[in-house]
Amino acid sequence: MQIGKHVLRNNLFVAPMAGVTDRPFRQLCKQFGAGVAVSEMVASNSLLWGSEKTRRRANHEGEVDPISVQIAGADPAMMADAARFNVDNGAQIIDINMGCPAKKVCNAMAGSSLLRDEELVGRILEAVVKAVDVPVTLKYRTGWDKSSRNAVTVARIAREAGIQLLSIHGRTRACGYTGHAEYDTIREVKAGTVLPVIANGDITTPEEARYVLEYTGADGVMIGRAAQGRPWIFREIEYYMKTGEKLPSPLVSEIHAVLVPHMHDLYSFYGKERGVKVSRKHISWYTKGLAGSANFRHRMNQLESCEEQIDAIDSFFDELAMNNGNDARLRYIETPVAAAMDTNLEALAA
Repeated sequence: MQIGKHVLRNNLFVAPMAGVTDRPFRQLCKQFGAGVAVSEMVASNSLLWGSEKTRRRANHEGEVDPISVQIAGADPAMMADAARFNVDNGAQIIDINMGCPAKKVCNAMAGSSLLRDEELVGRILEAVVKAVDVPVTLKYRTGWDKSSRNAVTVARIAREAGIQLLSIHGRTRACGYTGHAEYDTIREVKAGTVLPVIANGDITTPEEARYVLEYTGADGVMIGRAAQGRPWIFREIEYYMKTGEKLPSPLVSEIHAVLVPHMHDLYSFYGKERGVKVSRKHISWYTKGLAGSANFRHRMNQLESCEEQIDAIDSFFDELAMNNGNDARLRYIETPVAAAMDTNLEALAA
């Protein structure tokens, strides 16, 4: 698969997720087989570019190519400026956010709220494409609500504007993350466009990934919440696609070996004080559903230092190994996606 001049390892994408797809997480997913990992969205408001948050989101030091950065906003000129800013800071692909359902974003007439104004959609896409000499992609939803699905029309507008790839979350803005993804709409979009289409929504296993690809005719799949605490899902899907066989679940020792370096990367990236807070949600995702993890997560949220976190992680996995054998393959009590949905991220990062 190819976007512009970038030949991808495969057709597996990491969905952009605010507060999740930072550089350490993107790098980890790429190590486990993701072909593209799209960054957290960067605001188009130039007044925010000097903020610590934006500087972090624009930090791609050491990141494996291709570097895809998502921008969000509602003003064509500001979006064009944001695209140029991010390309100047290392972006090799610009992704436009027209899919975020968050009230804060939609109240600013950005994200999925743009789907209510198709004329503005076209002006934004054209402005961004003309502003940069790198490929521009679009992530959007099937429509504002079920009575106004316009994904096919937006695909046509995108093609005419020069967009090179579409990623579609199979829900309307009104759906949020509830209900089931509507693959019929993604299938309809793919049937009506020559652009590559990436299907997103409810893909949590290798079998589901293959089913969605076959049913919709999409060119690739995008994984979001299912990768939280489970970055090896990309390895599992890639292997299944190549062989038709499933990889065994990770060993106790493997999960431990992935989690600890991830924490150290977060401490380094955010600084120790902020890193401890950001790490809490990732630790919760990695361990949710494992035996004895509820008490462990409760204790973890009380810890205030990197050293305490790492010591607690080591002790937890040492106990798992002792009780199950270091080479035991653990089964989740509940699915990682369901666990992620139940996690109060704001509380964990507070």
